[in-house]
Amino acid sequence: MQKAEFILAIDQGTTGNTVLIFNRAGEICARGYSEFTQYYPQPGWVEHDADEIWNVTRCVIGEALGAGGITPEQIRAIGITNQRETSVLWDRATGRPVARALVWQDRRTADVCARLKNEGRENFVREKTGLLLDPYFSGTKVQFQLDHIPGLRDRAERGEIAFGTIDSWLLWNLTGGRIHATDPSNASRTLLFNIVVNRWDDELLKLFNIPRAILPDVKPSCGVFGQTAPESFFGAAVPVCGIAGDQQSALFGQACYGEGRAKNTYGTGSFILMNIGPKPVIHGRNLLTTVAWQIGNEPVEYALEGAIFITGAAVQWLRDGLGIIKNAAETEELARSVPDNAGVYFVPALTGLGAPHWDPYARGIIAGLTRGATRAHIARAALEAMCYQTRDVVEAMQKESGVALTELRADGGAVGNSWLMQFQADILGVPVDVPRVSETTALGAAYLAGLGCGFWQSRAEIDAQWRRARRFEPRMEKAARENLYDQWRKAVARAGRWAAEPEA
Repeated sequence: MQKAEFILAIDQGTTGNTVLIFNRAGEICARGYSEFTQYYPQPGWVEHDADEIWNVTRCVIGEALGAGGITPEQIRAIGITNQRETSVLWDRATGRPVARALVWQDRRTADVCARLKNEGRENFVREKTGLLLDPYFSGTKVQFQLDHIPGLRDRAERGEIAFGTIDSWLLWNLTGGRIHATDPSNASRTLLFNIVVNRWDDELLKLFNIPRAILPDVKPSCGVFGQTAPESFFGAAVPVCGIAGDQQSALFGQACYGEGRAKNTYGTGSFILMNIGPKPVIHGRNLLTTVAWQIGNEPVEYALEGAIFITGAAVQWLRDGLGIIKNAAETEELARSVPDNAGVYFVPALTGLGAPHWDPYARGIIAGLTRGATRAHIARAALEAMCYQTRDVVEAMQKESGVALTELRADGGAVGNSWLMQFQADILGVPVDVPRVSETTALGAAYLAGLGCGFWQSRAEIDAQWRRARRFEPRMEKAARENLYDQWRKAVARAGRWAAEPEA
């Protein structure tokens, strides 16, 4: 009898780590999950403990294997997907981080980005990277730590220090410190990688004063990166065969393989990606062009992206910061308990605003409060904000791409909220499709790993496995939709540049 084989996917998120184990039909056979600590040392600063992330990852792998009654030897390959832009610097000799990781939400380098913009460098950077000059990306985070941790720059230039996004950090630990690598989708989020020629760029490294010696190798998203060290993977040597940033991985898991197909992932933030094919077309200033993936020796493929920094994290803040809900699921009941939003709007610019506004100085506001406003209205406003921000991006995406959105594939934790998905369809005016497997970020990593080891033979085979669980058709009248959206834009204008220095 042939031994059952599985693909294990590590989904390393911003607030927690998930491990899912998939069978050949793309079905979830086992899972594990754990949150980890968030650090906020100053307003606008967000940090993680990279050691804690690795330790939690290893524990969650063990939890998933145990839950499924699956042995490490039954794992055919491992896929990794990760929160992007979060930067880790570690000592190559000891394998220990030299400081906490700076999270993608961290805004401490806003002034550096503003200075480079004022020097007229943004077009230069955008033409090479497809990105904007924003503290969201890794380059200025790495520069900050090299400049502010005593002696670190000298050590980095001597090759003693390694840099990586979280995928590189996990790969290093899984392989016992033997492999220092990343894939093009993650590299393309650093401000240091030229997406036109698909390699690290010396001119960008010079601009940000980053030593080449700290950089990981860049390998295709789908293919063998290396074998796990037995001490890192419960005694087994298993190939890591797929790596992609979380949003690109979700695009892959949603089977958006044709040009013009788009998805939105509702997580800590929300990220809308549209496949634009094998040409890195750099669009206008409101959206990003990013590497989607590279399959083996095939040409790199690209995506147009709108990154919304805070969506699900706003609900987490209602729970942990304000204490007005006990869990995220409670928001659906609260939203349904009131007939409308009572004029209450929540702009969750808790770490600035991303696409299409790109305002690191924006700050969160709750507007339209009256004596009649309740916690239900605030909870509803937090959910509505996810949908308004999605429309902000979709409108920019349609304008810049010239492609009208006819449907949106949705995934992530929030798609279980039926009220939210219906309001999203209403405010967009197009259907919203939720797949049968909603954990498409992990599924995409599994598919990349499975293609890389021959577990699945082609993207056509994977595409045939995609199944819709629910479709939400728009029901709201156009006039009502536009009135709500006009009020939202008024609230966004109030939040803009809140923390900026007064203009002379």
